[in-house]
Amino acid sequence: MKSILIGIAGGTGSGKSTFTNRIRDAFGDEVAVIYHDNYYKAHYDMPFEERKKLNYDHPDAFDTDLLLQDLKKLKAGEAIISPTYNYADHNRAEATVRIEPRRVILLEGILALYGKRLRDLMDIKVFVDADADERILRRVLRDTKERGREIENIIDQYLTTVKPMHYLYVEPTRIYADIIVNSGMNDVAFDLMKHKIESLLKQDSEE
Repeated sequence: MKSILIGIAGGTGSGKSTFTNRIRDAFGDEVAVIYHDNYYKAHYDMPFEERKKLNYDHPDAFDTDLLLQDLKKLKAGEAIISPTYNYADHNRAEATVRIEPRRVILLEGILALYGKRLRDLMDIKVFVDADADERILRRVLRDTKERGREIENIIDQYLTTVKPMHYLYVEPTRIYADIIVNSGMNDVAFDLMKHKIESLLKQDSEE
């Protein structure tokens, strides 16, 4: 089975998850989703107060070697055991998740397009864009409701690391994108992406 790997990047709160979920819903069991956040490096020996201060928006925060290894296995038709991440604890969780190979593999994350080794594995590269004010508002809502964060911590993290790292590392990766999507709810962009995936799947089936 040949797999299509699609990288979906963009700033925090830009709509990456929305766009990713729409593709997954459209293709159902043919899709496997890999979340870049699950590949944050583990810091089991570091106290919680120190983990809170780490820069999670820098490329060095991720275990890229493990991610590359897992993506190559999936593309080769092998299942993987993916790590997971606990946002409230600022650390890799003990739980893991088994991910089966599928014809469409989605890699979603702010820095999904950062690093040539990752990009070289991808068949399609997407950058989801959104206004900065919208992104921070969405982040506040998400982190308070879904990740158990306090608003003071969210604001401090945004100003000290998220915002500067966005302009240093996330925003520049848009030049590598094959398509730039204005929000995850852009129907025209989604239809174009859906058609492209269908075309690649049909092409692979005929070969």
